[in-house]
Amino acid sequence: MDNNVILKAEHMYKSFGVTKAVADFSLELERGVIHGLIGENGSGKSTFSSMVAGLYKPDSGEMTVCGEKYAPSSTEDAAKRRVALVVQEIGTIGSVSVSANIFLNKEHGFSKFGMINYARMDEEARKILDKIGGEHIDPRARTESLNLEDRKLVEIARAMYCEPEVLIIDETSNALTTRGRRILYQNMRAVRDRGGVVLFITHDLNELVEMCDSVTIMRDGVYVHTLMKHEMDTSRMKELMVGRQIADNYYRPDFSPDYEDEVVLDVRHIVSPEVKDVSLALHRGEILGIGGLSESGMHELGRILFGVEKADSGEAVVTASKEKVTNPGRAIKNAIGYMSKNRDTEALILGYSIEGNICLPSLSRLKKKGLIFHKEEKALADKWSGELAIKMRSTAQNCSELSGGNKQKVVLAKWMGNDSRILIMDCPTRGIDIGVKESIYKLMMQFKKEGRSMIMISEELPELLGMSDRILIMRDGKISHEELRSTELSEKKIISHMI
Repeated sequence: MDNNVILKAEHMYKSFGVTKAVADFSLELERGVIHGLIGENGSGKSTFSSMVAGLYKPDSGEMTVCGEKYAPSSTEDAAKRRVALVVQEIGTIGSVSVSANIFLNKEHGFSKFGMINYARMDEEARKILDKIGGEHIDPRARTESLNLEDRKLVEIARAMYCEPEVLIIDETSNALTTRGRRILYQNMRAVRDRGGVVLFITHDLNELVEMCDSVTIMRDGVYVHTLMKHEMDTSRMKELMVGRQIADNYYRPDFSPDYEDEVVLDVRHIVSPEVKDVSLALHRGEILGIGGLSESGMHELGRILFGVEKADSGEAVVTASKEKVTNPGRAIKNAIGYMSKNRDTEALILGYSIEGNICLPSLSRLKKKGLIFHKEEKALADKWSGELAIKMRSTAQNCSELSGGNKQKVVLAKWMGNDSRILIMDCPTRGIDIGVKESIYKLMMQFKKEGRSMIMISEELPELLGMSDRILIMRDGKISHEELRSTELSEKKIISHMI
């Protein structure tokens, strides 16, 4: 046995009903390495990592850790063997404290005579938070009071507490700002530098090239290829992921703004704690990009425009109806859809079926004489799940079982099913693979041709430059700059107005 190999997985299989998520997949991970695992949404990456971490029991296959047989029955069992996973979705319990989340299922280590010493638990949580870069987080705070990034840092603290030999990072970087990513990378390197291994799952290929020493590609649940550092070319990786060549430039080909004069949404002097007197006009057939740093107020603006959050003053008026958007119900009535940045917690009901999610905004339209017939719901769900090529067993499947890209397609399907004419898209391609990203951009161009209008809020500069007719830059809650689409526009110029 090679003493340099920490994790060895051989002939792993896992099915969910008739769907083969992982089929005859083998992988060896060596000490002192950050190893990437990539593939399209639904390729089996998360299923494999979940088997390693004890979340799923494999149908067949064998694993060893440091040469000893390894078959974890739970994440707690995996942690005892120093294997830790930081998941893509929210992995904390909001109703309990930060320290309780860090030491979940480890409370016995702080108990005496059946009583838990919470002061000592908080003290130990303080130490690990300081160590991983979460000095600003109060271990006594209820976790639900933290923002998404800090909740992910709590999960990183929990993973790092067991000093993992194997650390699995599953799409975690998507939820983090530049600062949060820096903290994540620092901890990944710490595991690698002390002789552990990191299995890093991400759709950001540039991030992958920067961080990883090697990368394995999966497709349809099977092993495709492994590339070493010097072979890690993004074009080659894209081709291996999807099984065909993907153009490096999959954004729109024209280089000039193209939209009608008609204003469909008139936003006047929006003020809130995070937004400082923002006005804008969205035109028919326009993709209006809004960019900025995470704390610029752009995400909060999107929520206000859909009525999820209320502004202290100002208004957003749908010009066709002259109605003000004051709540999501009013927005939906006026054919406005909203794709939240926080897909799993706000855009979908994960425990609900694909059909139920797609039909939710359209229930009032599906009513006939006060009744909703299942036949009509199924027809709507079948139509749009087919149009967007959602990978699923059937529309009765729960959304919680879908990959990130297919979840995002369900979000799009529900707003298209309601014939939304205005779509507010907050980070529309966050956490999805290159193939789904390409299909969403094509859909956006189709919507544009149909005269639909989009506000695209994005932290990705190539996406803003590649898809927008106009770009508004926000800084400190205000619009600091506006640019029209042109060949002269560069990332450097946009960044200069963000900071």
